[in-house]
Amino acid sequence: MGILNVTPDSFSDGGLFLDNGRAIERGLALSAEGADIVDVGGESTRPGALPVSVDEELARVVPVVRALARAGVFVSVDTMHAAVARAAVDAGARLVNDVSGGLADPAMAATVAAAGVSYVAMHWRAPSRDMDRHAVYSDVVAEVAAELGARIEELTAAGIRSSRILLDPGLGFAKRPMHDWTLLARLGALRELGFPVLVGASRKRFIGTVLGGGDPSRVPPAGRDAASAAVAALAAAGGAFCVRVHDVPTTFDAVRMAAAYSERLHSVERAVGGPGLAASVPLGRV
Repeated sequence: MGILNVTPDSFSDGGLFLDNGRAIERGLALSAEGADIVDVGGESTRPGALPVSVDEELARVVPVVRALARAGVFVSVDTMHAAVARAAVDAGARLVNDVSGGLADPAMAATVAAAGVSYVAMHWRAPSRDMDRHAVYSDVVAEVAAELGARIEELTAAGIRSSRILLDPGLGFAKRPMHDWTLLARLGALRELGFPVLVGASRKRFIGTVLGGGDPSRVPPAGRDAASAAVAALAAAGGAFCVRVHDVPTTFDAVRMAAAYSERLHSVERAVGGPGLAASVPLGRV
């Protein structure tokens, strides 16, 4: 999943693709580089970000979604608002990627159910402006799994088919770096919920914290692409169905290596009659 932020204030590329023409060019390039999905978002969700009006989000997103869909690109819309999701689907989006998992807008679940499209439900506890103070866990994996499980119940009760739901652990959203790494290391526990898992780690603070020796500001987001690709490969080897990234070509190669590794690991396990060091699933194409 290639990231296309049509915003002025996203944490790593805000303003680069705010112009519709440049955004469409970028979306086509992401697809040509190997992205199976191009994820178009019109509202920043970086820590501390303030919300934008639905009208502004619609103006940013819909023309780009329409142009990319007409060009044959598989488009998702990154939004927490049912009205934006509805308009984007009407314009050709085939997936709604909701960082709030339906909690920000009570109308979202019914809207997605009526549209009949796929839906990414991310783990979320609070809006971006104050989510960091909600990063308190006794057992982050168990709590994230339980909270996602509750979302699944509500989403399916609203009419979204379970076969159309994907889960996202929400790395960086009400999470400290230690929480992000723990969730990555234990993706299998989230996969046990029975749904494909999407991982969005690209350029995030927990990666910068490692690269910067504890200070993420020492390595700006755009300087984290190689490390982000390494994390994507780890996620793929850990069973992620999809990774959401800024740098598609580098990540595509890294994920191919993870798939080859996982295939070989399974081959060895079959030969010796049991699981080896880790049980993993190759990342599949959409």
